[in-house]
Amino acid sequence: MTQTLPRRTGRGLHRAWWVAAVTMAALVAAAGFRSSTGALLVPLEEEFGWSRATTSGAVSLNLIVYGLTAPFAAALMERFGLRRVVSASLLLVAVGSGLTLVMTSPWQLWLLWGFAVGIGTGSIALVFGAIVANRWFVRHRGVVVGVFSAASSTGQLVFLPVIAALAAGPGWRYAAAIVAGFALLLVPAVWALLRDHPADVGTTAYGADPTVGQVPAPAPPVGRRRPGAAALALSTLRDCSRSGTFWILVGTFWICGWSTNGLIGTHFIAAAHDHGMPATTSATLLALIGIFDIVGTVASGWLTDRVDSRYLLFAYYGLRGLSLLVVPMLLGPHVEPSLFVFVLFYGLDWVATVPPTVALCRQHFGIERSGVVFGWVFASHMVGAGVAASFAGWIRTTQGDYLLAWLTAGGLCLAAAVACLLVPRRPDLETTA
Repeated sequence: MTQTLPRRTGRGLHRAWWVAAVTMAALVAAAGFRSSTGALLVPLEEEFGWSRATTSGAVSLNLIVYGLTAPFAAALMERFGLRRVVSASLLLVAVGSGLTLVMTSPWQLWLLWGFAVGIGTGSIALVFGAIVANRWFVRHRGVVVGVFSAASSTGQLVFLPVIAALAAGPGWRYAAAIVAGFALLLVPAVWALLRDHPADVGTTAYGADPTVGQVPAPAPPVGRRRPGAAALALSTLRDCSRSGTFWILVGTFWICGWSTNGLIGTHFIAAAHDHGMPATTSATLLALIGIFDIVGTVASGWLTDRVDSRYLLFAYYGLRGLSLLVVPMLLGPHVEPSLFVFVLFYGLDWVATVPPTVALCRQHFGIERSGVVFGWVFASHMVGAGVAASFAGWIRTTQGDYLLAWLTAGGLCLAAAVACLLVPRRPDLETTA
């Protein structure tokens, strides 16, 4: 039976860039929704009288659920398509954030922030971006992954200063309402522009050979059903768990989450507040980290196309560890030049680890499984973030400051740098999706 090849893309902007644009918007939104929790810890504690352990515990649950959702969301995208899963996830975020307006008890905070917003944002996290980049791009794939990774920082840039200002002014409920409204507005754009495969619109991935053609995955033989999303995610985990490289990627990305979303993303504003810095100022510093990370992560994607990913990760984790060790000496009521240098450096390194980690998943496990494999690696990132959020909150409660939390994160990053050099070199196993 003759198979019809997709037509060549005509002149004009390739469809892949439209898909990339709406993907970027969804990733920005998801990052903004999830990072809003860090700016709302103190306002919630002041209104309801909840302890730091209670509020940071809800953030920990959010981070863990956010991460554990990723591999199953990747499998759901393989089964039901990108558009359906992403649209449903945005609706769930809108519901979860909207209902916080009427919450009165800690269990409601844990349910809405932890599960509803955690599952919704986890389904449109970096795994979603990795799947889009692998399916829609051959040329500039590393740069595209870098741009998608930077979307998480752009979300902080767009939302955090606004959320902090609203929380300090009219109240945190206005911030939650903005999150819910933006999620709803994004659904029609996702439905109109996002497509699952290039072949769905009669084209090929950007930079692919048009004479080869790309088609969606073949249907299963008659009488056999496709494996369910959970079965696909768990079978991939079972197969990859035999690989030492997989566990190195899981462990190092666990530390990455610990040192970014878990510590800086959740506790930086509160830690700076302990030193007399206004919340609006520290939120602006986090937004600056987001600005610098756009540059750093796109540059990391460019380097990933040219430099051994193992060496890039060694440098990223090592330098990050050293920077975290000096943070306690830099915080104060005012932004001194040394603190600004830290913000600049940490911003450049914030999620620069993502493009080389995605590349190693593809190189060692093949492009067909790389989305779900990276889903599990990303899950470890957010579990590490969740543990760090609770650990740092516990340290603050018992010790009265965050010193031990900073030192622990720095030491873990230095260990991750060494571990990255243990990943064996392997040729790219990339195959046609």
